[in-house]
Amino acid sequence: MVTVTLYRKSDSQGCDEVLLFLNELQADYPHQLAVVDADQIEMDRHVEARTQFPYIKIGPYVIHAPFRKMDLQIALGASIDRAKHLENVGDKTYHQRITRGHTISKTDRFSYWLSKHLMLLVNLGIFLYAGLPFLAPVLMKIDLVAPARVIYAMYSPLCHQLGFRSWFLFGEQFYYPRDLAHIPGVKTFEEETGITSKDIFEARAFIGNEKMGYKVALCERDTAIYGSMLLFGLIFALTGKKIKPIRWYFWLAFGLMPIALDGFSQLPGLAGGLPSWVLLRESTPLLRVVTGALFGGTTAWYLYPLLEESMHETRTLLGAKMAIADQISGSTETKS
Repeated sequence: MVTVTLYRKSDSQGCDEVLLFLNELQADYPHQLAVVDADQIEMDRHVEARTQFPYIKIGPYVIHAPFRKMDLQIALGASIDRAKHLENVGDKTYHQRITRGHTISKTDRFSYWLSKHLMLLVNLGIFLYAGLPFLAPVLMKIDLVAPARVIYAMYSPLCHQLGFRSWFLFGEQFYYPRDLAHIPGVKTFEEETGITSKDIFEARAFIGNEKMGYKVALCERDTAIYGSMLLFGLIFALTGKKIKPIRWYFWLAFGLMPIALDGFSQLPGLAGGLPSWVLLRESTPLLRVVTGALFGGTTAWYLYPLLEESMHETRTLLGAKMAIADQISGSTETKS
């Protein structure tokens, strides 16, 4: 049987008249009626802005107000003839589409739930990912070495964990830069450990001690990246997820370029035996935090609104489908 769906809003005009027309045509053009209140489902903002309510969908046909009985009759007749033709030629996909349109599967319900809570899951995931590395030095401090080393091992493939580019907790300083960074008034990593830039593997493996404290399992820059992503995610959620995405070239100029320049320009400083004219530099914790925060913040600003637009479309489609399916199944149970 052909399904007729009326999409309306609280201030829509002409709905009572079209319902009367459809009731009069029911005997000659049998159909199932579903009414979707656009105010009660989360309509896509872009679609809603350019859509005139109320409107009717009859099979593949869409009719906008003002409605005429003749237009409804023609659309119903054409849809019924089309449905009979597809049934006569044995089009299995037609029946499958009809069945899917009237049935809410577990996948549909999960997709609808996920579209409503995805940002919550993203923020929670980033909070756990960025927060767990701070637990490692806490565990070292209270002498729970084994679980602490598990955390360091988990993050080792994901971050360089170089001691001279990491934060330290419970020690004399929050960071121990290399001599090459030329930061006055702080003890350097080489001075405190005797490990030089040539000993990369030792610098990675160094966790800390009672005097220096214990390093966080994520480096300074990664901490800033994920911290800024979490901060933007919280702001995005608290503002109703209505922030628009930035342009890709803004992300490229202010997010990617600074972190790339600061990061790659340090590489010669880790190598030995280079000519004297090669510029050797080491970034500072401040620069790592600034460039990391810019990259993380602009990345989230670019991706999160686009992700929410996709989830918004999913909620619109599934919200309407669920409303239609509930009414169709309800009317079928009543008739039986």
